[in-house]
Amino acid sequence: MQALDFTPATDEQALYSAHHGWLQSWLHRKLGNAFDAADLAQETFVRLLQRRRTTEGYGDEPRALLTHIAKGLLIDQWRRQEVEQAYLDAIDHHPEQHMPSEEMRLLVLDALCRIESMLRDLPEKTQQIFLMAQLDGLKYAEIADQIGMALITVKRHMRTAFLACMMTV
Repeated sequence: MQALDFTPATDEQALYSAHHGWLQSWLHRKLGNAFDAADLAQETFVRLLQRRRTTEGYGDEPRALLTHIAKGLLIDQWRRQEVEQAYLDAIDHHPEQHMPSEEMRLLVLDALCRIESMLRDLPEKTQQIFLMAQLDGLKYAEIADQIGMALITVKRHMRTAFLACMMTV
């Protein structure tokens, strides 16, 4: 029978031990909330492990990598909060009996965040055309006339947007 190896120090464990407290404090200063800071600090290390990267190649600056990952998570959180606030503002005027359940709110919020992320990744012109078609209800020919673009080009932008939508599902 083979003995189990319980050697404590992998690169990731050493990085976590050396920098978790610092990262959590840094996030706490940015967020003003210890609970969110703890969650994001943990998520930063999860992302690091998912990348299967160590501090190799970062010299004496492993905090630069951690800060880079944490900043991305902060931006994601702030964007999610913006989407959530816009959604809550939109449903705020509904009568109590027509308010969605908490479960439905979370499902809608998740879908809205995925859509926002998908739109953010599209080129600006594609975003504009997609929103004109979907939110303003304009036909492709109307969009082409309004922005001075060939109809076939509007269709190409819409195809790109629809493919992006299908990839988010």
